[in-house]
Amino acid sequence: FDSYIRIIHKIGQKAPQASICGDVIVGFPGETDAAFQRTLDVMSAVKFDNLNTFAYSPRPNTEAALWKNQIPDDIKSERLQIVQRLAAEHALERSERYCDRDDVEVLVEDRNPRNVGQVMGRTRQGRQVFFDGEYDDLKGRLVKVKIEGARPWSLEGRIM
Repeated sequence: FDSYIRIIHKIGQKAPQASICGDVIVGFPGETDAAFQRTLDVMSAVKFDNLNTFAYSPRPNTEAALWKNQIPDDIKSERLQIVQRLAAEHALERSERYCDRDDVEVLVEDRNPRNVGQVMGRTRQGRQVFFDGEYDDLKGRLVKVKIEGARPWSLEGRIM
């Protein structure tokens, strides 16, 4: 745990804009309350930009599916909700570091499917950005965007 956190902090010192992503599976057979808390502790220490979260489900013909110390579904569901809430809080915190910056480079990838007048692109760190623009004029271009709003896994802005 400590060596992992040290590595993550070194990355943050050397590359402050680095995007740290991970995966969490809750409810693996034998997961104790203490082990689950340790997962939350790691999440709080790292503050992942993006975290893929899953509840363990037994797979046929695997050893873990046969273990007797399976975690009940209601506990897995509760733990998953806790992890997802914390992941969203951290992702929002990480998104907010972009707010009010007017030098964010965004590669335009597509139209915003929810807003016909907007395009969608990604920062160099992989964060989605939505802003007004004509897709046919901007597709495939790297543009500078001023970030005016943050959500857990995306940003809103305007082209500079």
